[in-house]
Amino acid sequence: MSVNVNSQSFKEDVIAEIKRIQDELNELKTLKKNITKNSTKRKPARKTVKRKTAAKTSKSKRKTRRR
Repeated sequence: MSVNVNSQSFKEDVIAEIKRIQDELNELKTLKKNITKNSTKRKPARKTVKRKTAAKTSKSKRKTRRR
């Protein structure tokens, strides 16, 4: 019967340890959430838009007459 009691107490100890670790993990998760909420995120650089150059026309400029 002592073997059964020892195994039962071992199971209880393992379950208690797992719960303690889960509680620590949850605390760390909340800390992480609070840190990321408060930090200012860097905005990505805007992409520059390539401007279209004016199309060159083949028409020659009109010359003015001299008087």
